[in-house]
Formats: sequence, structure tokens, C-alpha cells
Amino acid sequence: MAIVEVERLSRLIGGIYDAAVDSSLWSAALERIADFVGGCSVALISRDAATPTIEVHHHFGPDADLRQLFRHGIAERDPVLAGAIDAAADQTICVADVMPRARFLESRFYREWAAPQGAVDSAAVVIERSDTRMTLLSVLRRADQGVVDEVTRERLRLLAPHIRQSTIMTRKIEAESRAATGLADAIDVLSTAICLLDGEGRVVRANAACRRLFADADLITAIGGRIVIRGTSADRMLHGLLGKEDDETTMGVHDEVEFLTSTRGSHYLVRAVVLGRARRQSGTATAAATSALFVQKASIATATAANLAAKAFRLTPSESRVLVAIIEIGGVPEVAKAFGVAETTVKTHLSRLFEKMGVSRQADLMKIVARFSVPFARSGDRE
Repeated sequence: MAIVEVERLSRLIGGIYDAAVDSSLWSAALERIADFVGGCSVALISRDAATPTIEVHHHFGPDADLRQLFRHGIAERDPVLAGAIDAAADQTICVADVMPRARFLESRFYREWAAPQGAVDSAAVVIERSDTRMTLLSVLRRADQGVVDEVTRERLRLLAPHIRQSTIMTRKIEAESRAATGLADAIDVLSTAICLLDGEGRVVRANAACRRLFADADLITAIGGRIVIRGTSADRMLHGLLGKEDDETTMGVHDEVEFLTSTRGSHYLVRAVVLGRARRQSGTATAAATSALFVQKASIATATAANLAAKAFRLTPSESRVLVAIIEIGGVPEVAKAFGVAETTVKTHLSRLFEKMGVSRQADLMKIVARFSVPFARSGDRE
């Protein structure tokens, strides 16, 4: 093969792999394939082994009406595709391999599909096959391009492994994309706000609950793409998080739960998780998430988490009710008013809570309960 042809093949192979990442590039890749192998119409298709059903993945060449005809039945009448049923991967087949030319010229496939394009021959190369499915590259050749010869066969064989790898890459990318979409959909239904950040504090991903917090701007918001948390302690926590390295001592470490009060007096529990250090390219951090913030309003899922904490610390029913009330309502005066009891009664229960749970502040009680809420759980917290 001449150097010019080698260079053309190299560019074509590059285009085939580019199409694995961006499926919109397949049309251009197939046009180059048509030019390289000598063809007026090229299609990447799959055929079910048990039925004549053809799935057209990508197509180049004919006008819209003919493409519709190909997708809705006529491809299933291509004698070359029928003859490829027993072909091995990378094997090429043309009309001469399956029937006499005179019979081909009398076929419905020729009359309705090939002839309107001025085609005189059909060829295919098997890209990949399994027990149930076969993928092929199908090519039509015009009269001025001649019937399929050894040069055409060899060029189709040269391209087949690269098209196969490209389609495998496409499937893997699509599978990962579906998994990422599924994960995004899953975290969007959570009531806990989840925000992924890069090494510069820019928001990489925020679930629906987090986006609502941003819009409310009572506790956290995003300014210029960077997260901003109201309050001095929260700001220290955020800067500390962004400064961590992804070594064995910090990777995946969960910081302590922070108990924060918003500008309007609502209580929130916040935990930061180190995911890794930002990779840098030419001095700029990439968009890889290196940390995550979990933000939960103190009243969210309190009953479940408090019940788990109550069992773990063997709290009495009265102590459990006070624990929930402290989290959901506020301080001793507010809880006493809500329960219709004296403040001293609430203080008595509160002191027992402190003793049983090993803390001395109400904020610490909230942190303990937070550890029993799934988004904040740490390995060993409930053992």
C-alpha cells in the first residue's frame, strides 16, 4: 500500500475511534470508509441469529427515502447478509460468494435498493459475532467502482478490527453513562443535600436537594460556580477539606459532623468527605470531584435516626422523646413549652441523655444522632 494510502488509512482509523466517543461522527467515518473501500452506500448493522431482523446503527450514502426503505425491510433481503450467517469475524463476503450475478440482478433487493443507487455489487465484512447476534459493515458498489475485488476485500478486512474495537468502546461508554445517569437519578430523590466539589471548591455535581439549598441561600449557595457556606466554623471546615491531600491518611476520611445554624435560625448537620486530590493539567485543576458535602436539616429523618440511637444507648421512652424534641424543636424552654412540662423536667431528662451518650452539649447530641442517619454513617459508628 502506497504511503499516501497508509496515511489515508491512518486518518480513517482515527475517525473510527473518534466515533466511539461521539456517535454523531459515525456518518463522517462511514463516508471515509466508502471512499477508502470504494462504495456508494455503507451501513453498520446487526442481525439477530434466529430471525432475519436487521438493526441499522449508522448509515451513509442514499437519500432519506432509500434509508427508510433499508431500515424497514429491504436490508433483510440482502443476499450477502443472508450468506454471512456462518461467516467468521473479519471475513468478507460479496454477491459472487452466495449466488450467480444474473440471479442477483433479478432480486427484489437489487431492483428496489441497489439499482436506484446505480449499484452493481454488495459486500459485507463481519465485525463481531456471538451465538445470538452478528454485526456487519455492509457496502454497495456502483458500476463505475466495479464489482468487489481482492483490494476491496482486503481493505474491509483491515478496517474490521478497528470498527469492532470502536463499537466495544461505544458500548462501554454507554453503559458507564447509563450507570452515571442512574446514580444521578438515585441521589436526586434523596432528601439529604449532596454536593461534589473539585479541588478548588467548584461545584461538580449537586443533587436536587442541594440545588434547592443553593436557591434558598439560607445556609449554602454557589457563587461563580464555587460553594459558599454561611458561618465561620463552616467556612473553616470547607477550607480544611479543600486543603487535604489524597494520601492514605486522608483519602475517604469522614470529618466530624458540624452542627450549623442558618441565617434564618434553621439547624443543619453537615459532614465533609475527602474523595481524592485534584489532578492538575497545565496548572489547572480538572473537573474531577475530590470531596463531597452532605447537608441535612436537623429535622429530616430524625425519628428513624433517633430511634436507632435510643436503642444503641438504651434510652427510656421519655429520654427518646426529649432527644427528638431537642433536635426538632430547639432548647430546653422550647421543648418544655411544646410538652407542657416544667423546664426542670426537661433538664433532668437532658442530663441523663448527656450521661448515657457521653457528651455535655446539645450540639453533640445532634452529631451522635446524625451518625445513625445513613448519609452520615461511618464504618464502626453502629457496631
